Amino acid sequence: MASGPDRNPIIIGGLPSQVPDFDPEETQEWLDSLDAAVDERGRQRARYLMLRLIERAREKRVAVPEMRSTDYVNTIATKDEPFFPGNEEVERKILNATRWNAAAMVSRAQRPGIGVGGHIATFASSASLYDVGFNHFFRGKDGGDGGDQIFFQGHASPGIYARAFLLDRFTEEQLDGFRQEKSKAPNGLSSYPHPRSMPDFWEFPTVSMGLGPLGAIFQARMNRYMEARGIADTSASHVWAFLGDGEMDEPESLGQLSIAAREGLDNLTFVVNCNLQRLDGPVRGNGKIIQELESQFRGAGWNVIKLVWDRSWDPLLAQDRDGLLVNKLNTTPDGQFQTYATETGSYIREHFFGSDQRLRSMVENMTDDQILHLGRGGHDHRKIYAAFAAAKAHKGQPTVILAQTVKGWTLGPNFEGRNATHQMKKLTVADLKGFRDRLHLPIPDKELEDGLPPYFHPGPESEEIQYMHDRRNALGGYVPTRVVRAKPLPQPADKTYASVKKGSGQQAIATTMAFVRLLKDLMRDKEIGKRFVLIAPDEYRTFGMDSFFPSAKIYNPLGQQYESVDRELLLAYKESPTGQMLHDGISEAGCTASLMAAGSAYATHGEPLIPVYVFYSMFGFQRTGDQFWQMADQLARGFVLGATAGRTTLTGEGLQHADGHSQLLASTNPAVVAYDPAFGYEIAHIVQDGLRRMYGPDSEDVFFYLTVYNEPIQHPAEPEDVDVEGILKGVHRLRAGDSGEVPAQILASGVAVPWALEAQRILAEEWGVRADVWSATSWNELRREAIDVERHNLLHPDEEQRVPYVTQKLSGSEGPFVAVSDWMRAVPDQISRWVPGTYQSLGADGFGFADTRGAARRFFHIDAQSIVLAVLTELAREGKVDRAAPKQAMDRYQLLDVAAADPGAAGGDA
Repeated sequence: MASGPDRNPIIIGGLPSQVPDFDPEETQEWLDSLDAAVDERGRQRARYLMLRLIERAREKRVAVPEMRSTDYVNTIATKDEPFFPGNEEVERKILNATRWNAAAMVSRAQRPGIGVGGHIATFASSASLYDVGFNHFFRGKDGGDGGDQIFFQGHASPGIYARAFLLDRFTEEQLDGFRQEKSKAPNGLSSYPHPRSMPDFWEFPTVSMGLGPLGAIFQARMNRYMEARGIADTSASHVWAFLGDGEMDEPESLGQLSIAAREGLDNLTFVVNCNLQRLDGPVRGNGKIIQELESQFRGAGWNVIKLVWDRSWDPLLAQDRDGLLVNKLNTTPDGQFQTYATETGSYIREHFFGSDQRLRSMVENMTDDQILHLGRGGHDHRKIYAAFAAAKAHKGQPTVILAQTVKGWTLGPNFEGRNATHQMKKLTVADLKGFRDRLHLPIPDKELEDGLPPYFHPGPESEEIQYMHDRRNALGGYVPTRVVRAKPLPQPADKTYASVKKGSGQQAIATTMAFVRLLKDLMRDKEIGKRFVLIAPDEYRTFGMDSFFPSAKIYNPLGQQYESVDRELLLAYKESPTGQMLHDGISEAGCTASLMAAGSAYATHGEPLIPVYVFYSMFGFQRTGDQFWQMADQLARGFVLGATAGRTTLTGEGLQHADGHSQLLASTNPAVVAYDPAFGYEIAHIVQDGLRRMYGPDSEDVFFYLTVYNEPIQHPAEPEDVDVEGILKGVHRLRAGDSGEVPAQILASGVAVPWALEAQRILAEEWGVRADVWSATSWNELRREAIDVERHNLLHPDEEQRVPYVTQKLSGSEGPFVAVSDWMRAVPDQISRWVPGTYQSLGADGFGFADTRGAARRFFHIDAQSIVLAVLTELAREGKVDRAAPKQAMDRYQLLDVAAADPGAAGGDA
């Protein structure tokens, strides 16, 4: 990592404005010189001189303000371009074959009877960018380390498959399985980079758009974190993120640029493919997206390299003594450049160069065809190589390369630069012939006229294929490749969980605090303690985790260069270059990106990390649910804690903090193992099982989600006959009813379990009802298992029919069954189909609000007295109690009067 003079100061390019002028005569001489340059040589010459002075000032480390944007030309001057080490002719042939196969694959996927689609225009525009990377920069994993981490633009996946085909990594049969993952199994290829679908190939999922750049930033940061803590040597790893200019409109794309600059992540390069088009039209028709992005990245503290024009422009720019051509480039909007990409050379001569005689004279010796082929920099291997090399060499800042291209490049006039090109998936015979001719491929007309377009392979012994293999061998192996080298982690001894299993005695603690106590014991484990990665969005104190500050410390690559205001306190805020805690500020999206990078380190770098991400429950699956889906796709593992959970538990916080639905959202994600535990000993068994399932010998690609609360309650000690299987599978009997004549069953989860126990007492003492109380630790897991059983029974009608676990567990208990939680009713209703008896659920449906816990629970009718009413109502329907009992309960407990409820415990840290 860069340090000392190579690192950016806190104020980048600042200029003091209040410093007095100690030598006004010298100042005036400089001003007079500028005036003379303007008067004698013109404004363009004066501007050039000023820019050169600013450039020299930066070279001498004189702090001057950063310019928001520079001229619409390449950042790297022609004279500064390095020697291109490749064989450009061979690389051109390789690229042409790759282009053809990518287009043929998508076109074949549109054949009658299939029609699964695909995208070809994005890769067509970015193909050269990838090719230079594959041939000269992207490091593989054969050296035993993690190599480079490459976030491929999702819509460019056909080109990545096409190149892998040339390298004999895929067969024609597999290319024909594009987007047919099940019907062509095991030869199907996923539509986009999906590691879960292709776990030996893709590493990072990059669709949905916007999540790729966010993930890349935190992957680069995770690489530094792992190196700083001595877990893995990531010093040679570079993170490349290939993005679209339209994609940069996503808030996630630009939202975390500052952390990359702040931490000097010079191991990170964004390559933004600026083909000037979104999915349906121009990105900035009246503006200039490259200039806009340059301003944003510069302002955030990034190094910006503009790759705008190919080498054919070099002679013209060399003639531009008056700056007229540069000015024309600066002032022409993107929408017009998109038009130029679809027009003739004569049109460009007239409309671009024709406005000024001096511009016309620049091209008077050029043919219309030569003007037509004045190209974009993102298609020029030498220019691309120069930009990539400069990005790798730059120290102290992350780099963005803004590369201008044409969407649909080389696909022909029906595709190139057209607004509809993103949706165009099939080439006509005429398109194919023109495409073939442009790529100089030896494919006969007959093969294009008869049926589907063929794939092209020059042969395994050809110069092109040998060149590809040689380059990849020199760079450490084939890319993309996902390799899992990590060994299983030793599991903590049972005694590690003992303190939490003892209960809280007379002390009332929240389940969040019970988890934190367990986490502290786990982090002391000599074998795996250092592998825990704590993550929170500026809420460690809220969750009672400030106790980790003195020992684990907060990761900051610069350390703590100030005296903390709370330095005299026992739990003072502590930062360290080797800190274990990630404190990403108020950014749930950033924290979730850290979670993914840490949770997939077992594959990326062969070193397992155990991320523990603790967040305000409402701001998890609701706010960053798309990233949790991305995490599932990336096969990442770890613990996700929805703290301060529940719709009625956060007293005073109100609507947007009151989470009553995250468990339901979690149920939609197949990789999430979700629990809603009530007591510390349940948490202990769940966490122990999670460590085994995710990091043990038979590791699974899942992550664990626990909802925990900030309401203090007394935690009982683990009973001697604890039902561990029930806890893990989703339901266990917590307390059998010991008095009363009429049986009933109450199922509760999380913070609702104490209400259920109170209802059990009231029913026995006041109504003669003997109710058993069950802790439903996971409604979601019960439903998932039951669905699996029904699916098996459906597909195996000739076999003995299986019975869902929840049905087996409850079958010996006499109903009715009443379920309650601090979630909306849809959460416990997930199991209603398989409950062997009359079933009613209570839940917190609707918006949350600020009030006492008691009032909120009375409003939603989920408090103990409302549970009593629900049980009596079902018993009355069955004729097991007097029909007047429910009305008597309504009146006795004043259930229609919110103000009559006991307000309950106030506050509750963590």
